[in-house]
Amino acid sequence: MKSIVVANWKMNPASLRDAKKLLESTRKVAEVAKNVSIVVAPPSLYLRELRAAYKGKRLSFAAQNAHFESEGSFTGETSLPQIRDARVTHVLVGHAERRAMGETDEDVKKKVHAALDAKFTPILCIGETSRSSGGEHYVYVRQQLSGALRDITPTKLASIMIAYEPVWAIGKDTSMGAREMHEMTIFIRKTIVDMHNGAGMNIKILYGGSVDEKNAADMLINGDVNGLLVGRVSTQAARFASLISVLADL
Repeated sequence: MKSIVVANWKMNPASLRDAKKLLESTRKVAEVAKNVSIVVAPPSLYLRELRAAYKGKRLSFAAQNAHFESEGSFTGETSLPQIRDARVTHVLVGHAERRAMGETDEDVKKKVHAALDAKFTPILCIGETSRSSGGEHYVYVRQQLSGALRDITPTKLASIMIAYEPVWAIGKDTSMGAREMHEMTIFIRKTIVDMHNGAGMNIKILYGGSVDEKNAADMLINGDVNGLLVGRVSTQAARFASLISVLADL
C-alpha cells in the first residue's frame, strides 16, 4: 500500500523562483518513489502557477487553508471555488497554526463540510497543545473529531484524511514516539467508529509533528499510520529527498 506524504511548505519559500526550484526537486523525488503519494501544499500565492507548470501525474496539490463560504466580503481569504479553478484537489483544514490564530471547532466543521461538498479531499488536522498524566488530551482530541465530523455521511467520510499533530511536538527536535502514536491511532479510529460505525475503520490517518528522515520509517511501521504531514523538512530539498527515499524502501 502506498504511503501518503503531505508537504506543508507553510509560509515558505520567500520567492516564486525558489518555490519553482523546490517543486522541481520534489517532482524528481516523486518520480523515483513510486510507492509514495506526495501532496504539495505551497503558499496560496504560488499555488496556481506551480500547479499550472506541473505536467506530471505523481504529485497532487493542496491549499493550506480555504474559507467555507464560496464568495463574499472576506478580505484576505481564499475560497474553495478559487482553488478548484487552480486545479487543486486537497485542502488542509484546522491546522494547529490556524487554530492558534482563532479558528474554532465550528469553523473547522464548516470547512470540512464545504470541502466535501466541493469534491475536495479535506486533510483534517487535530491534536492537543499539551499532555499530562491524566489523559485529558484524549478528551480534547475526541472533541475535535466529534465537532468536525458531525453529520458527515459514511460515503463522504471515506474522502477525509485525518492528520494528527501533537502541537507540543511541532517544530521541536524530538517527536512523539511511534508506540504513543499507535495508541493515538487506535483511539482516533475508535472515536470515529463510535460516531460512524464501520465506515471509520478505513479512514486514512497521518502523523505530523517534527517528522524527519530519522523517524519517518519508525512512525509508519510502528505508529499504524498511513502517512505523514511534513512541515519544516519539506522545504529542505535534500532532507525531504532522504525522507522520501526511506519511505520508498519500506
